[in-house]
Amino acid sequence: MLGITRPTVEKYLDLLEKSFVIFRLPSYSSNLRNEIRKSQKIYFYDNGILIAITGNYSMIQNRTDAGFLWENFCMTERMKINSLKSAGLTNMYFWRTYDGAEIDLVEETGGMLKAFEFKWNIRRKPTIPASFSEKHKVTSMYVVSPETLYLLKEN
Repeated sequence: MLGITRPTVEKYLDLLEKSFVIFRLPSYSSNLRNEIRKSQKIYFYDNGILIAITGNYSMIQNRTDAGFLWENFCMTERMKINSLKSAGLTNMYFWRTYDGAEIDLVEETGGMLKAFEFKWNIRRKPTIPASFSEKHKVTSMYVVSPETLYLLKEN
């Protein structure tokens, strides 16, 4: 789509990562056949940079990417909290299967797993996919929305 090679894109992403503009979140997998193992998600450390790049300065209520901005915000806040609380001992991942089941954030600390879903609008009560909770030992599961933002810091 961009008309440039994959190695060139990787070099740009590497430069942005080393400049602390973006960070990559690897996928969590326990080698189950239906789990995606080699993909990654990319987040911005600062939503302001993301907004400036897109050039869309609309209020969040009027944006089509509000869910992604919320997820990006929650992810960077969890990174900050984990760096202060666990001194880098928490591994962070996302989880996705080939059939579309997904968890925004999986945190692993000392062999224990926490799962987080970040939802800007909650139209129906979201749940953690059963395909994840049945196969992995999850100690805590949270759905973080603007109404439950406190869950980011308390856990």
